[in-house]
Amino acid sequence: MTIAAPVRGQPSPLRAMIDFYLTMMRTAIQTQFQYRAATYMYLLGMVAEPVIYLVVWTTIARSHGGEVAGITAGGFAAYYIVWTLVRNVNIVFTPYGWEARIREGQLSGQLLRPLHPIHYDIADFAGGKVIWVLFYLPIAVGLTLVFKPTFDLTPLGLVVFFPAIVGAYLIRTMNLWLLGMVTFWTTRGSAIFETYIMAELLLSGRLVPLQLMPAWVQGIANWLPFKWTFFFPIEVLVGHQSATSLLIGLGMQVFWTAVGAGLVWLLWRASVRHYTAVGN
Repeated sequence: MTIAAPVRGQPSPLRAMIDFYLTMMRTAIQTQFQYRAATYMYLLGMVAEPVIYLVVWTTIARSHGGEVAGITAGGFAAYYIVWTLVRNVNIVFTPYGWEARIREGQLSGQLLRPLHPIHYDIADFAGGKVIWVLFYLPIAVGLTLVFKPTFDLTPLGLVVFFPAIVGAYLIRTMNLWLLGMVTFWTTRGSAIFETYIMAELLLSGRLVPLQLMPAWVQGIANWLPFKWTFFFPIEVLVGHQSATSLLIGLGMQVFWTAVGAGLVWLLWRASVRHYTAVGN
């Protein structure tokens, strides 16, 4: 089998895809910056959840001699400050958006585009994260000054954090795309989404650090995708992971990203055949 060479003057498929992602991300950055006041207000709203967790757990730790299950008040502070960064990055297109996308017929136009719609979602949300992270940095400094977190940072952890946070973003994108495509078959897909969020809260480290959960819950979490979208990237930066744990964690992220991408590919083919445009 021979591979056809790209026509002279035209970029290769890989180069064209990279250019597409960079262009989409630049556009998303400009859009988020254009509406920076609204973005910052939304970000402040997002900070409320981890701050509540942080205040509750640091108070409990101090009232129990300084720690709970081996986690000190400073450890809780470090966990939830990084939690907020991870949470901002792994926000992706939700099934609620899918309901509007199908109900209002937005998907019809997206089907006419040259690339699979998931590429547009991945690139658009990834670009927006640049502004979100920049806006979060002064908030993180403020939280650090107030709550005095204790980190155990290592150079290896700092290096691994970037692929870990990207892996978390991709796993969550695939999972919520799969849930969103349920909307092709029912108008009440949000009920399934709420069930997913409940499982995510308990098994990902989003509600509490997984060390505080029973051993059997931690065992289940090891084999499901949720842990690798919150707990793993958080612990990478907090600094509680050995080199072996980092490699296993990255391997699990690659595994769940591949599983999610394969399922998205299969379900998308069936869903598009079932699609009927409604709306404007």
